[in-house]
Amino acid sequence: MTTTAIFDTPFDALPDQKRVWIGEAGSREEGLGKLAILTPDVVAKAAKEIRTGKRITLNWDLRKLENAGLGRQKCEHKIVPLLGGVAFDDVYTFNPQQSSQWDGLRHFSQPAPGTDGSNVEDRVFYGGTTVAEILDRSDDRIGLQHWAKEGIAGRGVLIDYVSWADKKGIEYSTFSTHEVKLSDIREIAKECNITFQKGDILFVRIGMTREWETKMSAQDKEGYSASDTPKHAGVEASEDVLRFIWDEKFSAVAGDAISWEVYPPRDPSMFLHRYLLAGWGMPIGEMFDLEDLSRICAEEKRWTFFVTSSPLNMPGGVSSPPNCMAIF
Repeated sequence: MTTTAIFDTPFDALPDQKRVWIGEAGSREEGLGKLAILTPDVVAKAAKEIRTGKRITLNWDLRKLENAGLGRQKCEHKIVPLLGGVAFDDVYTFNPQQSSQWDGLRHFSQPAPGTDGSNVEDRVFYGGTTVAEILDRSDDRIGLQHWAKEGIAGRGVLIDYVSWADKKGIEYSTFSTHEVKLSDIREIAKECNITFQKGDILFVRIGMTREWETKMSAQDKEGYSASDTPKHAGVEASEDVLRFIWDEKFSAVAGDAISWEVYPPRDPSMFLHRYLLAGWGMPIGEMFDLEDLSRICAEEKRWTFFVTSSPLNMPGGVSSPPNCMAIF
């Protein structure tokens, strides 16, 4: 598929719902993936959301999660003197997956067409990009540079599940397999008078950063990072959710959850990362700090806003801090 016209095709009419690959190998179009839906007209329309000038960044502290899980490296920040202290530099060493980040198209693969995906060689990334291409540092196919050069800009929509669940008396931990149902999302959107538009960036707040910072002890955090079977609350992993995301023509999804979707999913074959990243080229934002965003939305009594994000310009990059701002 070489044009973005496929994005207007209903989910149930897609020739292959698992693989909507656009553009030639190595092209800008392929590298943008679903972000190609953010045309100048779509962005110009989204900019009309700026009315009061209130703004807030959505970037969580780079030092979080301070307890690195899955063998990942936690953030290190060194201040380095120059000329005997006349000036200073700093040096960052960090894995973007340990705090707010966009999962790029090189982050997650899916079983290759016609295979069962049992071996790493039998998996492919967006566009059919292979493991060998990812590991070849001279090859930057579907790398972050495509997103970085144009940036991510559009209309953001917040589904504030935390506030809704509080009103409903629903109690849960974000370190469980608690699911945000599609029916919940639709009900919240209706209550908030949200009408989705083509190119929207969907944010779902479940309260992970709040729980991590205000409810979890140091022992709790250490236990989570040491676990081989972590549990993450998030959006339900279902075909209905996939249909909703596609048919509403979202350009990206994000939230404060660790994996955006619930993990592990009840149906292992319905892991949304496979579809969104490897199948559709759609960015997934995780561990965004949505606490102040939620407060401003409540003050403004509207849950739509303009969003800008500037991923790191790293050719061949896998993920990036979002450098994201919401403007009202």
